[in-house]
Amino acid sequence: MAPLEFPQAWKAEDVRRDSSWIQRLTLEEARGFSQALSHAKQAGKPLLAMEQADFPLPPASRQALQRALDATQGRWGMVLVKGFPTDDWSESDMRIAYWGMSLYMGVGRTQNRASEVINDVRDTGGSYYVKGGRGYNTNVQLDFHQDYSDVVALLCRRTAKSGGTSKVVSSLALRHAMQEQRPDLMPALQGNSWFHSFQGAQDPTQPPYYRCPIFGTGTKISIARTNRKDTTAAQRDFPEVPRMSAQQTEALNILDELQPSNEFCYSMELERGDLQLLNNFVIWHSRTSFEDYDEPDQKRHLMRLWMSTPNSPELPPQFEEFFGDTRPGSVRGGVRGGFIKPDFLEYEQRQAAAMGMAFKPFRAVVSPEEMAKIIATS
Repeated sequence: MAPLEFPQAWKAEDVRRDSSWIQRLTLEEARGFSQALSHAKQAGKPLLAMEQADFPLPPASRQALQRALDATQGRWGMVLVKGFPTDDWSESDMRIAYWGMSLYMGVGRTQNRASEVINDVRDTGGSYYVKGGRGYNTNVQLDFHQDYSDVVALLCRRTAKSGGTSKVVSSLALRHAMQEQRPDLMPALQGNSWFHSFQGAQDPTQPPYYRCPIFGTGTKISIARTNRKDTTAAQRDFPEVPRMSAQQTEALNILDELQPSNEFCYSMELERGDLQLLNNFVIWHSRTSFEDYDEPDQKRHLMRLWMSTPNSPELPPQFEEFFGDTRPGSVRGGVRGGFIKPDFLEYEQRQAAAMGMAFKPFRAVVSPEEMAKIIATS
């Protein structure tokens, strides 16, 4: 069922006053996920070979997922669903259950150089502000950003000893603020001269960076796309990339000040069994640093999915260079990495058909040779 309204701008106080963005599973709905998990474990299929029939959700549980997915395209652009029975699941159980849930929501996208479809969000000693650095394998505070898909989903298995607070901001509200406070910077933010690094996770046929505006234009919904760490990395790691203008730098600095402010930023604590879904085109998100427990199985652990969803919006034409397809409800996004195999290619085509989504095989919209010509004329 389509959402009743488009995403709207909100500020932190709006979210505090109205908890309609929080949904809670009933016992019947929660029980259905464990029942489907038992069936899937008996079938024993690899994740990419699974279909909905291998994870047979009862109608109530399916409806709970549909409500959550609809909410990502509605008023808040986000939802927190509480009550998944993760305490009853082992880590391997949760991976199967989470992937089974995704089969009812969309098409999973690969997320890193290793072309993985589920990322474990936990501290493994990674580094954030380095060439190729990512945030999901560190315990540091993250910049506000949007991920590389229609929707990002986080399912919480373990919480940190302290910290790890999730922070969300409405990009629609920040766009309005920029239009009011600094309309002179809007042309720069909407221009297509922003270069962003793939952080080494691109397909071998793609250049190591891509162009995409911060604020898109020409669509029903005001689409945004930002990850300053990747923008900075393109400037740092690739001397051929055109240098950012003074207006571009100033615009990002102002956004950096507005994003964490009490006016715009809402903080939430993800608890065990919570599922957070964010619309990556209207929500910017971050996370505070955290301190972990010493025991390995007590350490902070979430599982992350990037998904193309059938209810996703049309994207501006300039977003095609990264996302590959701007049609609403199409399979797009993700970072391909270097390990795409036939089982994934078969999965995404089969799953797209199951979800009734537009699909075209991947190809680089801009080749390295074409990017070199773009750079030469910039």
